[in-house]
Amino acid sequence: MSYQSNESRQIVFPALPKSLSEIKALPEASLQEPFFTAALLIPAFCLWPNNKDEAMEILNFLKGPQPLSNYDIQFISERLRGNEYVPMSYFNGATPENNYTPSEPLTVTVSTTPLSFYESGYARLFLRSGGADSPRPVLIRQKPSTGEWFMVEQLLLAQIRKPVAEDPWA
Repeated sequence: MSYQSNESRQIVFPALPKSLSEIKALPEASLQEPFFTAALLIPAFCLWPNNKDEAMEILNFLKGPQPLSNYDIQFISERLRGNEYVPMSYFNGATPENNYTPSEPLTVTVSTTPLSFYESGYARLFLRSGGADSPRPVLIRQKPSTGEWFMVEQLLLAQIRKPVAEDPWA
């Protein structure tokens, strides 16, 4: 399939999935598009603070043949500790001013750049957080034998602006 540079796709979730079985029930779970894999990371990270085990199952599904390492698990836990609002910030309409409450239906926008598909079999896609100044990258790799796209690396959990309700300087 051919992808365009500077393309944006919106992935809509009727509700926030709370388990791997709910993720697998979504059409995006086919992982036949790199955009799907990138967008499905957001519900997994949203689930992490309340159900780490289920979130890890989802992330391992999205990582395919290379599951989360102990380092990955520790990194995600550290980044989300006290910053549970960060994943919610990737849904459209979520901003520091509304305490990262997204618009309904829950929608994640995934974008490309001219270099997103520079290397064959890989895609560097970008997601915009309502609390960050620039989009954050996700590296996705295609498994040629199945056509599925799996997450290799993500830089989605970096700090963003705190929700106004939590910021004493707001």
